[in-house]
Amino acid sequence: MRLSFFWAFALLSGIAVAHPGHDHSHEIAQRRAFMANSKRTDLSHCVSKLKARGIESRNIARRSAMISSKQQKRDLDRVLDTNHNETNLRYTPTTAETTVFSSNTGCALTPESTQGPYYITGEHVRRNLIEDQQGVNLYMDLQVIDMNTCDPVPDVWLEVWSCNATGVYSGVVAAANGDGTDDLANIDTTWLRGIQRTNADGVVQFDTLFPGHYTDRATHMHVLIHHNATELHNQTLGSGNSTRVMHVGQAFFDQSLISAVEATYPYTENTQVLTENADDSILSTEASLGADPVMEYAYIGGSVMDGIFAWLSFGINVTKNYEVPASGSYWEDGGRPEDNSEWTVTPPETGSSNSSSAASSGI
Repeated sequence: MRLSFFWAFALLSGIAVAHPGHDHSHEIAQRRAFMANSKRTDLSHCVSKLKARGIESRNIARRSAMISSKQQKRDLDRVLDTNHNETNLRYTPTTAETTVFSSNTGCALTPESTQGPYYITGEHVRRNLIEDQQGVNLYMDLQVIDMNTCDPVPDVWLEVWSCNATGVYSGVVAAANGDGTDDLANIDTTWLRGIQRTNADGVVQFDTLFPGHYTDRATHMHVLIHHNATELHNQTLGSGNSTRVMHVGQAFFDQSLISAVEATYPYTENTQVLTENADDSILSTEASLGADPVMEYAYIGGSVMDGIFAWLSFGINVTKNYEVPASGSYWEDGGRPEDNSEWTVTPPETGSSNSSSAASSGI
């Protein structure tokens, strides 16, 4: 009897990393230098303080309630009795919730120099990111902790985005995107992108889909934490062509979970080459340096098709404040590519010529 774990959450920097065919040697060297100078690589030093403040017990109650709500009358005993992975953690249906849902792991603090491809400003503040997309449901519980004080980080805007089952990012028309430059209407799409503000315990929850893959990169998801952002009247964050952030990175997943998802439709329709974790130069470097970028997960039902619940507490340096350029922005009348972005091409007749900026127009 095993509970599914291993949603690897590595905050690996990435605009250079994420482009298909890019030389990753500079990124690897940067990663090694960072790890060599890092005094803390996880949240183990925060465990006692989080427990003393009652944050640990609230984490357990919240995570238990979330997975229960998503099971929709499914039998939790059957979930825990299903062999979901190879972690050799032999939980039984009677295992205490304090064991199953506690924050017994924490993400390593990792370099945050670049953000990976296809960051779009002006996205929606929302929990459900799926829209019309198909795939395996992924319910995420993410908690942000100050690495220096071990306190939760409340009232910050956490943004996530990922490609769909066939390796395409919304909001972008680019040669390196999964559908190339064939679908010009993709510039106006917003699926699998969203933002939420952390609560008093530093927590956000998203309902999204498990990411697909694209050539030269292992399956991953992007995470960004804004610096002093403001929600606009139409539930978006407007940042123009760049964003001030205190954290940005990427999330990775256990290979056995990826394989299970990739065997299902519509992931089977993805014609791009699948790069496994072992062949991803950035992720393999992370492991070789001794970091433990692992997040826990559990199947909602008896198979991956029933959905996945994943959770993690991870640490950031709240003193960081730097600029992240965007590939485009979402406006009142649709998407607009950034002229200086190497990741986008400008589709004809985007309809954005008369728009004011997202911030000034309330978008």
